[in-house]
Formats: sequence, C-alpha cells, structure tokens
Amino acid sequence: MRISNWGNYPRVDAKVLNFSETDELRNLVLDSTELIPRGLGRCYGDSALNSTIVSTLRYKRILEFDEKSGFIKCEAGVSVKELLDIFIPRGWFLPVTPGTKFVTMGGAIASDVHGKNHHIKGSISNHIISMDVLLYDGSIVTCSKDGNSDLFWATCGGMGLTGIILNASFKLLPIETAYIYQETLKAENIDKLMDIFEDSAEWTYSFAWVDCTAKGKGLGRSVLARGRHATKEDLRGTKYMAEPLRLHKGEKISLPFNLPNITLNRFTLKILNFLCYRIMPDNPAKSIVSYERFFYPLDIIHNFNRIYGSRGFTQYQLVLPKINSREGIRNILTKVTQSREIPFLAGLKLFGKQDSFISFPQEGYTLGVEFPITPSLFAFLDVLDKLVLEYGGKLYLTKDVRMNSEMFKKSYRNSEKFIRLKHQIDKSNKFQSLQSKRIKI
Repeated sequence: MRISNWGNYPRVDAKVLNFSETDELRNLVLDSTELIPRGLGRCYGDSALNSTIVSTLRYKRILEFDEKSGFIKCEAGVSVKELLDIFIPRGWFLPVTPGTKFVTMGGAIASDVHGKNHHIKGSISNHIISMDVLLYDGSIVTCSKDGNSDLFWATCGGMGLTGIILNASFKLLPIETAYIYQETLKAENIDKLMDIFEDSAEWTYSFAWVDCTAKGKGLGRSVLARGRHATKEDLRGTKYMAEPLRLHKGEKISLPFNLPNITLNRFTLKILNFLCYRIMPDNPAKSIVSYERFFYPLDIIHNFNRIYGSRGFTQYQLVLPKINSREGIRNILTKVTQSREIPFLAGLKLFGKQDSFISFPQEGYTLGVEFPITPSLFAFLDVLDKLVLEYGGKLYLTKDVRMNSEMFKKSYRNSEKFIRLKHQIDKSNKFQSLQSKRIKI
C-alpha cells in the first residue's frame, strides 16, 4: 500500500503487517529481514517508514491500573487520546503529552516526546518505570533505568531501531478538573519573548506561537500562553463547575482533500500572522480553557496536514543550548524571514535539564517551523543546519525528513555510541527505517 506519515512526504509503497497478540508479532519479526514499527504515523518524516512496516494499532490493551496511585501498564498501541478518554473522567492526566493526542505510547517512547512542561517534568522517559521490548530474535526483555538500562535508554528516543516496544508502565498525574487556568501575553520581539519565558519558569506549562514573517524590531513577535491544571476553586462560579472532569469534544472540522498548493504563499501568510497577533489583547489575558484547546488546538481540524497541499510539508525543529539560544534563534529567525520559503507555523518552548542518551531535548530553547515542501527548501535548510551546529544545537529526529548523517553525528553527542549499541542489541540489523538508512545508523 501507499503510505506516508504526517508530513505527507515522502510517500512510499510498503507492506503493512498487523498483529494483536505477542506470538503473532514474534513470528512477523522472525520472518522479516528488515522492518520498522509504526503507530499512528504522527512523526513528520520517514522515521516510521520502510518497505515493511509493523503496525501496533491492534495491540492496545490496558493491562494494569491502580486507582489510588495512578500506576498504569498498557500496551504500546494505546493512544494518548484513548488514555485521556478513559482516565480524565477518573481524575487523571498524562505526566507528559506532545502537541497531538493522536500518538501511541510506543511512538511517544520511541520519540521520547516532550511537552509544554519539559522545563519542569522533562520528557516521557523521565516517567517510564519499565517496559518490555521484543528484540530481533523474538526474545522479550524487560528494561528500566535500573535493569537492562542500556536497552532502556537506547529505546527511549531510539526511533524504533532497537526492537518493538510491547508495553510500558508509568504513573498518571492526578487532576481536579479537565480544565487549564491560562494566561496569554504578547511579546513584541524574540528578546521580550524569552524574558517572559524566564519569568514563567514556575508555571507548569508554557509555549509560544511565533510570527516568522515579522522583521526588524519586531523579529520574533509572539504570543505566549502559560498555564496550570485548574482546580475546582478556579472553576467556582463558572459553567464548568457542574462537570469539572467532563471530556471535551475533539475534532470539529475536517479537510476532506488537499488544499491547492497556491493557498499558502508569502502574501496570505503575512496577513494571517498579522491578524493572529493583532487580535490578542495587549494586557495579559486570563481564562479557563479546556485541555483540548490548550494542549491540542490543531487536533480540532481533522486532516490538518492537508492544508499544505499535495506537495507535503516538514517541520524543522531545533534545540539550542540555553547560553546560545537568544543569539542563535534570533539569527535563525532572520534567515527564515529573509528566505523565499513559506514558514506557515512556528512555535517556541523552553526545555529544562535532561541527561538522556539519544533523546532530542536538552536545556535550552526549541524552535519548530513548518514549511511546505518546495524545490528550494532542502537547500535552505542545509544553511540553517550550519547555524544550528555553530550554536551547539541539534534537530528532532521525529520531525526530520532530510538531515544527512554528518549533521546527525556532529549534533548528537552520543550518536556513535548509540550506533554501536543499536547493533549490539539488534545483531541482525533487522530494525531499520528510511531515516536510519539516510543518516547511516
């Protein structure tokens, strides 16, 4: 079948294998020369693509749950959405969630996803207690930070290249309500935005939309949202108090087809960004919003990726060390505004300290910019790569579709160790993706 991930680029012909029981999976692995696991395909590029793909979507049982502690053990094909639908009404939330709920737990661990609270809670690997991984020879190994730790750390952020995650255990976060107390603040440029981020360090969640068309003194003008889980007291006197743990409706709009490629251009982009910034109030705006609106605003539009047309798109997400973030991100934004490319969406988040093996997050700022695929885009991103390396940063493998092996090995300090460990664990080099071949893992 013809298949692609969220960026709709590349599209490849692949054999997709399904399973619902462990023995079925073991036989599929043993009978294949190479393959890659795939969940809901929300990675943007080619990290979950190969000629043979094993889908985890039928492997989605919740195996254990403790109502008092929040301890949960679930199979890898369970999605964030499915967990939220079950456990929000019971007063529980995920300790870390990415910007979409359409991600499986296996995919979240393989990407070591981060959220809007990384500066406080770190990435998902911080919260995984243990997991079972099926290896190339059909054996199953339980691993954790303290037992079989090499496998644990190579699997968290390892993009499915060590084996197939079967299940994971972790603890959910207790909540009083399904709402977020939020403040939004406007920042006239990137320096002001970073000042607000630093002042917001004690807030549980923070992120910013960035206007990548603004130049000069307005370079990086933004709107920052910061929030925390609302308490019942926060809801007092509001219409939400009657059902504080009510699930919220998700997808409301659907794009049934790809929009024409000409829909997104520099002119329409400038108007859209101007309006998005101007309609926000100048003073900090305080509100109570649903978890859907705060964490997953783009999930409301089903098939949002079709807005980029048939050409597809990619997100260029980078992280720079904190000491270099102001100068580095300012210079990168300048390059973006001066280019002929079309930066449709951009966001900035603050990362806290993280000492992991091959994961993307590190202490500093992460900027993600979405571009429609054009004939000139990859050459332009090569230019940005040089700046990212100059400032000591790296790119997110989950969003990547074109990074070369030199960039990967220079920017990921443990890349050579990871490659050696991957081949020690996966002795037959059975777990491969288009991305792993491209960056020579």
